[in-house]
Amino acid sequence: MASRVYFIPDCEKESVLKLYKALGKELTGKVAVKVHSGETGNQNFLRPDFWKELIDHVGGTVTETNTAYEGTRNTTEKHLKTIKEHGWSELFPFDLLDAEGDDMVLGIPDGKRIKKNFVGKNTGNYDSLLVLSHFKGHPMGGYGGALKQLSIGMASSYGKAYIHGAGEVEKIWSADHDSFLESMADAAKSVVSYFGGNAVYINVMKNMSVDCDCCAVAQDPCMGDIGMLISLDPVAIDKACLDLVYKSDDPGKAHLIERIESRNGAHTVDAAAELGIGSKEYELITLE
Repeated sequence: MASRVYFIPDCEKESVLKLYKALGKELTGKVAVKVHSGETGNQNFLRPDFWKELIDHVGGTVTETNTAYEGTRNTTEKHLKTIKEHGWSELFPFDLLDAEGDDMVLGIPDGKRIKKNFVGKNTGNYDSLLVLSHFKGHPMGGYGGALKQLSIGMASSYGKAYIHGAGEVEKIWSADHDSFLESMADAAKSVVSYFGGNAVYINVMKNMSVDCDCCAVAQDPCMGDIGMLISLDPVAIDKACLDLVYKSDDPGKAHLIERIESRNGAHTVDAAAELGIGSKEYELITLE
């Protein structure tokens, strides 16, 4: 059965709440809102004000996790400073999920490459998850969207290294590439299973650079904005975004497609679908 993906062909902050309401699902209980806080120096990440109306509507707590590479977000002290400088903690309640203490370990019995996932222990304090993703390219994954936010995004600093290394943290930058992509799918499944369907995914196709928001020095966007999507299915929403890039008549798409294909980015979508996280079959419903 095809999953529903709702699409608005603009990227205005005034349309974000409209998009959420079109889905018809209200997140309940304590809501974790997963964002990308943006590396210091990055010019492309979506600012807190872009999301404000929606986050206020769900009464959510903005959440992030520490990175596993050098920068301004790889320690709790530095990350909290960056969060404040970028305005997140000024506008919203904020929780750095792996700020301190042991990680929460989520099992993945049928994982392709890894059988466990390490996430911030504070993940256990939430009933629902709102995943806010900036769809764009990525230096390693080929692209970044909902599946990356669920996996690398929710993982603790240690967990990020574990996923990158396909279960061997010492191979964080040297593991077999497809094994890394499949490990991302595995990790995403563990988070989806944990929240038991109490999750909503939004992908914003704006400021689409070949580089991630984790890059302090990122290339400028290579193609024009396309729009925003929402779904209950993280596989379907990422597949829809990829399809929209390929169908675009923007000549700049060639640069983004080269990044996606050179890293075999669609393999993450395929692996996630095989794990039963969601479906690559979808119905795209355009909102006026």
